[in-house]
Amino acid sequence: MFKKILIALLVLIVALVAVIATRPATYQVTRSELVAAPVDVVFAQVNDFHNWAQWSPWDKLDPKMTKTYSGPLSGKDATYHWVGNDKVGEGEMKIRESVPNEKVDIQLNFIKPFVSSADTLITVAPEGAGSKVTWTMSGKNNFMSKAFSMVMSMDKMIGADFEKGLAAMKGLAETEAKKRAEAKAAAEKAAAEQKVAEEAAKAAEEARVAEEAKAAEEASKKKGKKK
Repeated sequence: MFKKILIALLVLIVALVAVIATRPATYQVTRSELVAAPVDVVFAQVNDFHNWAQWSPWDKLDPKMTKTYSGPLSGKDATYHWVGNDKVGEGEMKIRESVPNEKVDIQLNFIKPFVSSADTLITVAPEGAGSKVTWTMSGKNNFMSKAFSMVMSMDKMIGADFEKGLAAMKGLAETEAKKRAEAKAAAEKAAAEQKVAEEAAKAAEEARVAEEAKAAEEASKKKGKKK
């Protein structure tokens, strides 16, 4: 009996391994968001890792995690390393390519609780009066990843975090865009008022000069008559 049970278990294990082996060798997770802000405002949120803390969904999982920034302040070769609790683990991101107001290509390396790597691409493009930002993560599925995907897909697990992050980024970018628009409107109003004041001052000066010239002319005529 025991031998039959053992054989049945081995058959089940072999079958499970065979099924797991047929799972996709790669994965890709993509989410997009429309933002009522210019592309340069959105791009600034992505191109500088110092800004990620304001919208990244994972920063909120461990407010006390240690962050280390190295390389340039932003753009190509900028690097961000983090060490946190069990929810965020340890890892590093490095910008491999940065095209202003278009895309940021990032190498993502996880160190703890497991070692793996992924490619992350965030693109920004004009969309109507605003922008469309698209966040994509792709990588290879090892055996454990394939097994895990039978219970929870990467798209469902990571996609939800992407949606939270993009929503937070949207709020920040739109607030910044509103501030810029208000500052621009205030500057234009001040410039218009300054122009009106200058034109009024110029008109007043011209009127004064004309009045003085007229008075001088009348005085000259009176003086001529007396002679």
